Amino acid sequence: MTTLGAVFRPQLAPERLRSVARLADEAGLEELWLWEDCFREGGISAAAAALAWTERVRVGVGLLPVPLRNVAITAMEAATLHRMFPGRAILGVGHGVQDWMGQVGARVESPVTLLREHLVALRGLLRGERITTDGRYVALDDVALDWPPGHEVEVFAGATGPRTVRLTGEAADGTILTATTSPEGVRRARRLIEEGRAAAGRGAESHEVVVYLLAATGPGAGERLRAELIAEGVGGEPDLGVAGDAGAVAKAVQRLAEAGADSVVLQPTGDEPDPEGFVRFVAEDVRPLVP
Repeated sequence: MTTLGAVFRPQLAPERLRSVARLADEAGLEELWLWEDCFREGGISAAAAALAWTERVRVGVGLLPVPLRNVAITAMEAATLHRMFPGRAILGVGHGVQDWMGQVGARVESPVTLLREHLVALRGLLRGERITTDGRYVALDDVALDWPPGHEVEVFAGATGPRTVRLTGEAADGTILTATTSPEGVRRARRLIEEGRAAAGRGAESHEVVVYLLAATGPGAGERLRAELIAEGVGGEPDLGVAGDAGAVAKAVQRLAEAGADSVVLQPTGDEPDPEGFVRFVAEDVRPLVP
C-alpha cells in the first residue's frame, strides 16, 4: 500500500503549523512533511511542535541541510524526537542548496563527501555506537549518545544528481526525491539506489523511496501549477505535477508508485489559498482512491 502525505510549506508562517498539524491528525493523514528551507522555519523545532500537538500522524523533515549542522547535534536532536515520539518522526538530511550554504559561509568543496561522512556518523550514533572518526569534514573523538533511540530508526537522505542518489543507496536507509522527479526519474533513481546498495553490500535491507508530487486542486489549479513549474524551470517537462480533482491526483500518485515510490507526499503550490483544506483533500478525498 502506498503511503500518502502532504507538505506544510515553509512559505507559511510558523504559527500556521498548529492548525494544519491538528487537522492532519484528525483527518487521518498518514504523514505531514516539513522543510528546513533557508531562511524559514527550523526543521527540528517545527517537527517537535507538530508532534506534540498531535497523537498519531507521522511528521517528516525533509531536509535538514548538513553543512549547517554538526553531526553530533543532528544525532542528539533526532534521538530526542525518536524517544519522545516513538515511531512518529521521520528525518532526512541533504547537502543543502549550495547558494544558500554560501550565504551563511557553510558551502564546502565536496558536498557529496560531507553528506557521506555525516550519514555514516549519524547512523552509527543513532544505533548507540561510540564513534571516533577524522574525515574531511566530520571529526568525532569518542562520541556516543547518552540517550540513543530506544528502537531502530531510519535516516533518509535527499538527492537529485546521480552521484548523490547512488550515495543514498549506499549510506542512507531511505531516499527523498524532489517534486521535479517524473515517474521515469523514479525508475532511474531506483536503479542508482540499488547500485549503491550493492556496492555497500546492503542487498538484504529495505530502502524506502519518498517522492514529492506538486499538486493543485480547486479554482485556478491549472494556472497555479503551471506558474510554479515555470518558476522551477521545468515548465515544459511532461509528467511533472498534477492539477485537478481527487481522481486525477490519485492517478498521478499511482504512476509514481508503479515506478517505485513507496511514499508519495503531495506538495501544494506556494500560493495554495487553503492549506488546511489541501490537507483535508489529501486525507479524505485522495487517500481512498490510492491502493
